[in-house]
Amino acid sequence: MSGTTEAARRLEHVDVLIVGAGISGIDLGYHLKTKQPGRTFAIVDGRDAIGGTWDLFRYPGIRSDADMQSFGFGFKPWTKDNAIADAHEVLDYLHEAITENGLDRHLHLGHKVLRADFSSDKARWTVTLERTSDGEQFDVACGVLFSAAGYYDYAGGYTPHFEGREDFRGPIVHPQQWPEDLDYTGKKVVVIGSGATAVTLLPSMAGKAGHVTMLQRSPSYVLPVPRQDPIANTLRRLLPDSVAYGISRRLNTKRQSLILALSRRHPRQMRRLIRKLNARALPKGYAVDTHFNPRYNPWDQRLCVVPDSDMFKAISSGTASVVTDRIVRFTGHGILLESGTELDADIIVTATGLNMLPFGGIALHVDGHPVDLHDRVIFKSMMVSGIPNFAFALGYTTNAWTLKVDLVVGHLCRLLAHMDRHGYATFTPVADDPTLTRRPFLEMDTAYINRAMHLFPQQGSHGPWTVDQNYALDRARLATGPVDDPALKFTDRAGAPGLRHESASRP
Repeated sequence: MSGTTEAARRLEHVDVLIVGAGISGIDLGYHLKTKQPGRTFAIVDGRDAIGGTWDLFRYPGIRSDADMQSFGFGFKPWTKDNAIADAHEVLDYLHEAITENGLDRHLHLGHKVLRADFSSDKARWTVTLERTSDGEQFDVACGVLFSAAGYYDYAGGYTPHFEGREDFRGPIVHPQQWPEDLDYTGKKVVVIGSGATAVTLLPSMAGKAGHVTMLQRSPSYVLPVPRQDPIANTLRRLLPDSVAYGISRRLNTKRQSLILALSRRHPRQMRRLIRKLNARALPKGYAVDTHFNPRYNPWDQRLCVVPDSDMFKAISSGTASVVTDRIVRFTGHGILLESGTELDADIIVTATGLNMLPFGGIALHVDGHPVDLHDRVIFKSMMVSGIPNFAFALGYTTNAWTLKVDLVVGHLCRLLAHMDRHGYATFTPVADDPTLTRRPFLEMDTAYINRAMHLFPQQGSHGPWTVDQNYALDRARLATGPVDDPALKFTDRAGAPGLRHESASRP
C-alpha cells in the first residue's frame, strides 16, 4: 500500500487527492475510475487500514444504524441476509468494493494529511503528508482536494468531567478506545449514555456480563426494527442482485423519508406509535414513560434503532436494565445518583458522545492565508465559499450516510467533466449575495453537534447555500440539476474568469 519511499515518490502529483479511505473515499474512487478514467487520483488515510469509523470502533455489537440497502454503495448490491449489518460484514463489503474495482493500487494508508495550501497562480494544492511509520513528511501536488474524512475526531471521544472519577477502582472505558483485552465476563457494567452506542452495548454485553445497566440522564427514542428485511431478501431470491438491490434501495429510502416527514408533521402521533412499540416489547408494567419517553419530538435528535428488539429482550430477561437519573459522583465501587441510589459497578463505560472535527483537522490555506472555516458558507452541501478546487462529503443525519455521498461524488465528476469541456482550471464558490443569512451547518439538538458547530462552515438561508437533510431535494440539486451556477466562479490557468484554455483541461 504505501510504507516505502517509492510509494512517496509515486505521490508527487495526482489530479484528485482523496483524504479518507472509508465509505466516502471508496465511493469517490469508484466514480473517478468509471466516470473520469483519464484522471489520476490517490486515496490517503492516516490509519493503517481502510474502513474509517468501521475500523476505528471496536466495541461489542457495533453495527449499522441504517439498513444496508440504503447505506450500501449505489454501484455495489448488498447481498447478505442482514439489513442491519454487523461491523465485520460492513468491512468485508468495503474490502470487496476495493478489490473488485482495482482501487487498492490507489490506496496510500498510514499517510496523515497535515496541511494543504492552494496557489491561485499554479491552480493547484500543495498537500503536506506525514508517513506514520517513520514520521517523514513530504508534499504532494493535486488539482482537486477532496475530504472524505467524515466529521468525527479520530483522536478521542467525548467524556465530561465526573466528580470522583479517580476514586473508582475499576476500569473506565470510552467506546472509541475499547481495550481489546477488556474482560467483562460476570462483571457488573454500567454504561453511561442513551444514544446509539449505549443501546448497542447494552444487549451485546448482557449475555456475557453479570448485569449491564444503562444509566441515562434523559431518554432517547428507541425504535425496534427487524435485522433482516423480508422484502429485500425475497426480491433477491426472485431477481438479479442489481435489480433487487435497486428496488429495495428506492423502497427503503422512501420509507425513511416518509418516517421523517411524519415525525415532523405529526410528532404526537409518532411519539404515541413509538411508545406503543416499546411497551409491546417490554415486560408488562414496565415504566416506559420513565425510561423511553423523551422530552423532545421524534427526529429532533436521531432515532436509535435496535434490531430484532435485542435491547428490549435483554431488559425482559433480567440481564440488563435502564436507570434514568443524574450522577452526583463516582465512588470507589460505582456511581452515586441524585436519588440517593448507588449503582454498583466493576466496569464503567462512558458512552457519552463523540468529538466532531471538520475535514480531518487539515490546516487549509489559500494563497498563504489560513482559512477560518466558520467564516465560510457551504455550497451545494459539498464545497466551501472562497476555497478553490475543494470539495467534501458529509452524509445525512436523518437518512443513510451513503445516499448523500453518492450524490456528492457523482456531482463532482460532472463538475470535472464540465471543466474539461470548457478548459477551466479552478472552481470557487463565491458567497456575495447580500441577502444571505447564516445558520449552523447541522441543526439538530444533539450535544455533540452543538459543541462543535463553531468549528464548521455555516449554511446559508437560501439558494445553493442550504444544507438539506432531504434526499429528493439533493437529487434534484446534485444528480439532475446543472453544474453551472452564478455563485460558482471558474477560471482558466492564467486566472481569467470563464476563459477557454486547452492546457488547463487537466489541473
